[in-house]
Amino acid sequence: MGSFEQFKGTGHVNDQTMEEAGTSNPRAQRKQMGYEEKTAAVHEEMKRMNRLPATSSYVTHRMLVLNKILQLLSIQRTASQEEELESLFAGLSL
Repeated sequence: MGSFEQFKGTGHVNDQTMEEAGTSNPRAQRKQMGYEEKTAAVHEEMKRMNRLPATSSYVTHRMLVLNKILQLLSIQRTASQEEELESLFAGLSL
């Protein structure tokens, strides 16, 4: 199904299509990951970033995003914070 068909009729995109329901979909995998797995993935990415030059604007931005993810993981989240967390994870491709 093309992206236009996903928007048509409902006004929004479904979270998951039938094809995405498998484990090959990163978003579905993130939803299945628990707190510990998500935190571990973020810490591993932080370790990777620490091996890169600290003066890099890419590293600086990515570390800010990773720290925001850790902050959101550590609190009781509202629906909008849950969406923000999912969006941050999607943007990082963790």
